[in-house]
Amino acid sequence: MARSATFLPMSGTQSALSRPTPSDAALIAAIERALLEFLSSAPMPDRLRQACVHAVLAGGKRVRPMLVIECARACGASESDAMPAAVAIELVHAFSLVHDDLPALDNDAMRRGQPTCHVAFGEAMAILAGDNLLALAMLSAARAPRNSGEIQRDLADATARMINGQVYDTLRDFADGSQPAEQLELVHRNKTGALLECACRIGAVSAGADGPRVAAVAEFGATLGLMFQIVDDLIDATQSAEHAGKATGKDAAAGKLTFPTIHGIERSMALVEELRVRAHGLLAGAGLESGSLAALVEYLAARTR
Repeated sequence: MARSATFLPMSGTQSALSRPTPSDAALIAAIERALLEFLSSAPMPDRLRQACVHAVLAGGKRVRPMLVIECARACGASESDAMPAAVAIELVHAFSLVHDDLPALDNDAMRRGQPTCHVAFGEAMAILAGDNLLALAMLSAARAPRNSGEIQRDLADATARMINGQVYDTLRDFADGSQPAEQLELVHRNKTGALLECACRIGAVSAGADGPRVAAVAEFGATLGLMFQIVDDLIDATQSAEHAGKATGKDAAAGKLTFPTIHGIERSMALVEELRVRAHGLLAGAGLESGSLAALVEYLAARTR
């Protein structure tokens, strides 16, 4: 399939949304400072610290920690209330990428335009760095000033779901008789959707939101998670590796289930639009008409990398 660098699920919006706004840039900078401070202060051997810093801070959109903080803010909390949970979820995400890139799984040499952790530090150190990041994530979650136990439980549950999704995606361990479309949604709602749903949920939990509000925010996150992965599938199918900053075209070549292979590119783009509208509706229905969250929805629908 020919690759294009102009995939736009929402035509006309990408040029503005592909760049952070000043407020986004300030929040990303605050998240990255918190990540670096946490990794710098945790006791570990120097080489392990270097590998962890490389895995976490060598680029990245910081979508998950931004969602934690923006959902917390929408529910009445401050950035500092939510930062320990935001750091925790980004460390879990980084752990998953380090392990996914290993030769035993995706065998990728490039991530975010940089050498993957096992290429830069060796396979043994990459495995240990990933393990360490997962453990450190729980320590950061334990520092949350409110509801730390619930945040840790939610994070552990989402991590287990994410790993289930990786098994479905890589090892195809599906129930007998399940259809490709069912299998695809099972992969995406777990492998990618679990952490994005969790990010929104623990943001609300960090704010001390009540049960109905937490459930509404989590449903918003689940909708975003599915939309995010469909866009990822479209990027893999349509973009060059140079533009995306990672290997592309590998999913189809490996026979993996993706939305473009099951539903086609046009239907996949239509699904992104349906989920975008639904996400905005969920925000409005929960009384969370946050400009920052609305902007994140738009960015995630329109991104090309």
